[in-house]
Amino acid sequence: MSSQSSISSVSSPFQFNKTWEELLDSNDFVKIFLSDVLEDYIIKQRWYGGKGSKLKYIELSEFFKIQQKGEVYYGLILEVNFVEAFYQHYFLPIAFVTDENFAPKDRILPIEIKGQKGFIIDAINLEAFRKLVFERIATASPIDKTKVQYHKSHLFENKVYESSRCMGLEQSNTSLVYNDKYVLKFFRRIFADKNPDYEMSRFLSEKKGFKNTPSYLGSINLVDSENVNVTIGLMQEMIPNEGDAWDYMLKELHKVFSNLEYKNINIDALPNTELYQRLTIQNIPPQIIDWAGLNLFLQVETLAKRTAEMHIALGSEFEETAFTPAHYNDDYAVWLKNKMLYQFQNRLNTIENNIHKLEGLALELANEFLDKKNNIRKRFVNFDWTKLKGERIRIHGDYHLGQVLVKDNDFYILDFEGEPESTIRDRKVKQPPLKDVAGLFRSFHYGIYATIFNNKDNYPANQESLFKAGEILYRYITGLFLGTYVTETQNANLNLGYNQERIFILKYCLLEKAVYELGYELNSRPQWAVIPLKGISNIINH
Repeated sequence: MSSQSSISSVSSPFQFNKTWEELLDSNDFVKIFLSDVLEDYIIKQRWYGGKGSKLKYIELSEFFKIQQKGEVYYGLILEVNFVEAFYQHYFLPIAFVTDENFAPKDRILPIEIKGQKGFIIDAINLEAFRKLVFERIATASPIDKTKVQYHKSHLFENKVYESSRCMGLEQSNTSLVYNDKYVLKFFRRIFADKNPDYEMSRFLSEKKGFKNTPSYLGSINLVDSENVNVTIGLMQEMIPNEGDAWDYMLKELHKVFSNLEYKNINIDALPNTELYQRLTIQNIPPQIIDWAGLNLFLQVETLAKRTAEMHIALGSEFEETAFTPAHYNDDYAVWLKNKMLYQFQNRLNTIENNIHKLEGLALELANEFLDKKNNIRKRFVNFDWTKLKGERIRIHGDYHLGQVLVKDNDFYILDFEGEPESTIRDRKVKQPPLKDVAGLFRSFHYGIYATIFNNKDNYPANQESLFKAGEILYRYITGLFLGTYVTETQNANLNLGYNQERIFILKYCLLEKAVYELGYELNSRPQWAVIPLKGISNIINH
């Protein structure tokens, strides 16, 4: 990086003799802006997903103007190239402001344009920009053939702009709240295709009338230079809520574990049940209801119904090919095995490199994993699609308790972007609906262990006894969920296959999820690796 051209390190603003409207037509400006300014700026952003890799250079892949009368904003599509030989695309809207009061602390660049001193900032910080975007969606015509396409749903009627604000600390996107009623999510990391969140949200609410997800109200898509449709923004109704189901479940589980002492419960005397056995509330023994409380099980039953209704809606389409159910076939089996073997090998290497960080039960289970690695690998390879009679559908793909909002004893499902590690194409592959169920089961398992870990000084029982109680509770929660879910889906003729097939797919997906989680835990908090390792142990020993 040449020091003489550097504009981020000098205190006086960079000077530019053309107008703001001509800014990005200047190759000199763009070159310096990308290398000397944006490289420093982008790596500090919460939504930047390349923190574990080394940035090589940034290119301006596309840009477009969003303008009205005298207001001009730019939408930048940045291609971030990494030393490790891959790249990611990001969306950054920019504005030029001359009044310091409108410039946030996190400014991109002080600059002087045609004698006017000011700052280039992320346009999302500017109310005038937020208002303009809202009005573009609210007044969008049904068919938009321009480069930047605004779409308004029939569910979004005659809305007038009142107010807007940034929602706050999100990891990968930036959400704006309008009129305290609607949320516009700007996707920061973007893909050369329609975002699954946009596709699924629009399909579920516009086409299927599924009530337990925020209604789709509108979107912003860019048609890029290669004529590919790229989703930039998604507008939905805002669901007033009492928090997400993860926090809700942790509070409920804390009550359950506190009851062990409060109700003087003998853990060794608690009745157990088979894993993955379909249960109704009537099948749950009185001792378990007395310990955990009826409310927890009623909520699990409701969540199972909502999950089933989501899958019934996703599996009931016969016109739009992106959503029509499909049978298992050789192509899917090859895709799945390749994906799983690559992931399994990656996690195996991670365990071998991190085993020195583990102790106690986690170390014991990690050694079991290594001893049985050939058995686990074989389970992933033994996916014989010819024996499967069920159907594959579009699914949520990253379904866990944190993706569900709680409101008035009901649940609302959101964030259909799919598994973060997967490519955009892989996220759209039709999969067994039980993969989402497995995601929630792993989330329940996490909730139980997180409660034990986070409160180890509050419960007098030793950790081994708490784990034992937790595993019993897990069997009843998942058994009730499975019983409710299967009944609902069968009544609606969603084809999950026969009973043995369902258990095979559920265990396959649970193993896949637990192996996926293992990499994350070993890299970021090894003391929690015991949770996915216990999940893997449950499956390989069952």
